[in-house]
Amino acid sequence: MNTQARRKLIGVTLDAEPPGGYSAYPWYALRRNYADAIAGAGGLPVALPHDAALAAAYLDRIDALVITGGAFDVDPELYGAGTRHATVSLKEDRTAAELALARGALDRGLPVLGICGGEQLLAVALGGTLIQHIPDAIANALEHEQPNPRHQPGHTVDIIPGTRLAAIVGTATMAVNSAHHQAVAAPGPRAAVNAIAPDGVIEGVEDPAARFCLGLQWHPEFLIDPGDRRIFDALVAACGQ
Repeated sequence: MNTQARRKLIGVTLDAEPPGGYSAYPWYALRRNYADAIAGAGGLPVALPHDAALAAAYLDRIDALVITGGAFDVDPELYGAGTRHATVSLKEDRTAAELALARGALDRGLPVLGICGGEQLLAVALGGTLIQHIPDAIANALEHEQPNPRHQPGHTVDIIPGTRLAAIVGTATMAVNSAHHQAVAAPGPRAAVNAIAPDGVIEGVEDPAARFCLGLQWHPEFLIDPGDRRIFDALVAACGQ
């Protein structure tokens, strides 16, 4: 990497928490390894607060967008579901801001990487739908909320040949961590599936028409599999295309 070259500015969405714990006032949060993975690939990570009205202004300045995960769900109304499962938990301000950023980034052709809950939100932005609770929808499903630590693999995924993800990671399978109770049900007309778990759960989607638009159900920022580093390298490389 040429350290003298201008680093590409990678916008990273934050999580938000109510008062308590870190502060007596509402606060934002982001695990350090998101930023470390982006910086390690040659990007310059910058945090994006939750303000849908400022989405266009942020998108004017960043070179790529990373939509992160979190312990909450996309509102089922946003993908046309008539009912809401009892396990669904919302962060409406965060979802509104992330949808504005995702849709704006897609319209502008900016590289986009959606991670875990960010993959689910990206799938919805691309016209897809979600499974609201895997244990109630998939018979004999794996433990997608893995009991072992998140920096260890929970299961493998099969990478779909011919996809952009397959070209990036260069392998037929990956070992991934797993921290989700929802998943993509149908990718929608703009997206294609690029990774599947052994139980059939969709683990990744992409927009084949975009220069870089990947959604991954796992957390590649933990760099568990060699392919995870290649994903961040490809994200930053796509900024110069």
